[in-house]
Amino acid sequence: MQQMLTAYTTDFKKALSILEEELATMRVGRANPMIVENILVTVYGAKTPLKQLASISVPEARTILVQPWDKQIIKDVEKGIVEANIGINPVNEGQQLRLTVPQLTEESRKELTKSVGEKMEHTRIVIRQLRDKIRDDIGKKEKAKELTQDDRYNLQKKLDELVKEYNEQVKLIGEKKEQEIMTL
Repeated sequence: MQQMLTAYTTDFKKALSILEEELATMRVGRANPMIVENILVTVYGAKTPLKQLASISVPEARTILVQPWDKQIIKDVEKGIVEANIGINPVNEGQQLRLTVPQLTEESRKELTKSVGEKMEHTRIVIRQLRDKIRDDIGKKEKAKELTQDDRYNLQKKLDELVKEYNEQVKLIGEKKEQEIMTL
């Protein structure tokens, strides 16, 4: 009976990890390698994530250095970063690209906070969809006489508690990111 809920916990955890990844890629006035590491760059006839083509480091609080392992592709990497439209223009220094993360204005902070809220709501929707799917499975098992009415009631109660826990985690993750954005 409990295994039924346990089987879905990976889906709930995946929804949370996707939210964390999306929030980590948001530019918040501080340099973070995750801002650029998944940018797709067209090199050697294929689109490749930047993290597979270059060393990405953060030498200062607002600077990201990108050093391609193959110096011949530096122009392609520069073009890929510009095309990604992340709001940061790379400076080509010959052997490496320097990206200076600009300070956020009050208006851009509010926009980012709004975007965090949208991403949180999307994650809550995914969690609700999972909850509904599990409830349907519980109902089908009860109709097939695999569960008693009491078992169904207990499972749904545990499911509601589980969903509440994950929604709390979504809220905490979002509040942490919003605080990070609003901190000067």
